[in-house]
Amino acid sequence: MRIIVADCSAVYSGRLNASLPMAKRVLMIKADQSLLIFSELGSYKPLNWMAAPCSIREVTPEPETNNRDDVMVSSSQEENVGTVPGAEDDIAAKDSVQTDIDADANAEPLPEKVFRVASQKSTDVLEVTVQHVYSDETYDLGEDPGLIKDGVEDHLQYYLAAQIERIGKGAKLVRREFPTPVGPVDIMAIDGNGQHVAIEIKRHGGIDGVEQLTRYVKLLNKDPLLAPVRGMFAAQTITPQARVLATERGFDCLILDYEDMKGTDDDSLRLF
Repeated sequence: MRIIVADCSAVYSGRLNASLPMAKRVLMIKADQSLLIFSELGSYKPLNWMAAPCSIREVTPEPETNNRDDVMVSSSQEENVGTVPGAEDDIAAKDSVQTDIDADANAEPLPEKVFRVASQKSTDVLEVTVQHVYSDETYDLGEDPGLIKDGVEDHLQYYLAAQIERIGKGAKLVRREFPTPVGPVDIMAIDGNGQHVAIEIKRHGGIDGVEQLTRYVKLLNKDPLLAPVRGMFAAQTITPQARVLATERGFDCLILDYEDMKGTDDDSLRLF
């Protein structure tokens, strides 16, 4: 991992054209050659980036060398321009050189580095011009074990299957990931009255989840060994629109308290 703090500008060209004017920013260059540009603005999201797979080329611009001595007119020549043949041409040459010098003095300073990052999947190119480097450090981060998420849908499914009576007293678990022709429903259970219950679990329940449960219940009710099957929509949060739609379709809604479920897990034997 290479971290550079620098005054830089950037131009992204390809499917989307975008640019960043010169400012002090942080450049992150990863081992896969992806480059990300950060600033104090925002939070975790970079201002611009080129993701892997890509190739990166670092260029250090060299100053142009112009030999002006060949065209400079000496002071002694300048004093005699009125009498030396071709003096007018010498004056014009000197004025031209002076103009070039003035232009160079007003031009932007030569950048310290230029990074050119090209995507290997498209014609997209990110070019970063570094005007001044404040810090340039490289770190070996080693192998990362990855992010371990807590409270994902699989965890909610695991705990609800272990505590199936949360859906009603006397309920029993049939199995997790109960198969249907359009994919598995999260939990199939039997309630205290002996009726099958198809349970769809989400972290944040929206209308899409209710539509998904609708497809499962419709297909499951075609199986005479299961019918009648009722639906239950379980989530940590359920939007008002999803709750209205679920109720209209005859589904029960169940709010899952993940912290409470973790605290009451009894680690008893379960089928799945």
